[in-house]
Parts: sequence; C-alpha cells; structure tokens
Amino acid sequence: METRRGKVTASKAGGTAGSGAKTYKLSLPSAWVAAMGLNDNGGHVTLSFDGEAITVRPQQSMEQYRASRLAQGHELLEIRYYNSDMLCTLIYADRTAQDLLAENYTAQAVKTAFGKNALPSWADLASFLEERCIPRQRAGLREYLETLGLDEYDPLAIIKKTKGRMAEDDQWMEVQELR
Repeated sequence: METRRGKVTASKAGGTAGSGAKTYKLSLPSAWVAAMGLNDNGGHVTLSFDGEAITVRPQQSMEQYRASRLAQGHELLEIRYYNSDMLCTLIYADRTAQDLLAENYTAQAVKTAFGKNALPSWADLASFLEERCIPRQRAGLREYLETLGLDEYDPLAIIKKTKGRMAEDDQWMEVQELR
C-alpha cells in the first residue's frame, strides 16, 4: 500500500447551505485515480467513514462487486429478498470485509430489505436479519432453536432454516454462500 501526505482545503458552501457552512476538498494523485478506473468525466465513488478513516472506492455494479470479492478469496453471501414471488432486494454481503452492496428491484421501500437506505452498513444487515427472526427474548426460544437443530441464537442460521418467513407478511429470502 502506498501512502502520501495531502492537504484538505475548506471553502464556503454555496447554494441552500446554512450560514457558515463549509465544503472540504482533497486532491488525489492522478495515478491512484487512474488505477481505480476513474476518468476525467467525474467517475462515481462510494465514501465510507469508520470514525477514524475515510475510504474511497469506485462505485461498482452488483456483478463487479461479486466478481472482485470472489477473486480476492472473500466469503460472500448472496441474499435474495422476496415479497411473494417478486425479487425486491439483492444483497451481496462480504463476510471477510464486513461490508455489502444492495440493489432494490421495486420502488416500494416497505418491501425492500433496507427501506430508503441506499448504502446499508454491516450493522444494518445484522439488524435486518434479526428482524426476520424470532425475538431473542421470546418465551420458549430454547425449544424453538432445538426444533430447528440449532444450539444458539444465530440470525443467519435461523434464516437459512426458516427463509426469514414471518406470519404477518409475504416476505422471505434465500441465502447462498459463494466462494
């Protein structure tokens, strides 16, 4: 990994920004931008912030994300979320890097895995999976897990057995491990 020092420049924000608002810019080495496959026409990137560091990645299609992660030897989950027989959300979850990419196939946010959240996090995925399971506090949980053949509460394992079906809706999912 190559490391360089840079400088962040601040400027006054325009448009409808509030009084005193600023925008910040950072110059990137052209060799890095070219290596990421971005061009002079303004390629699109995804920015991530973990509380300490900002990561810049070129935006990828679902197929590019899948192929690049598998080529790196990462453990990948393919999760297909349905409403009845209609595919609503496709999720590729990288268990190695603990990140994901999701694409919705319906405009009805209530039928998608993450609602209006276009860039869900690993924590969002964990919450979503747990929402599609029996609650941790439910009476009789131990017996339920035994019926499924599970020793502990693991939302992904439960979903693999139940397809994430709930009595109150027609939504369900398929989970496939890719390597």
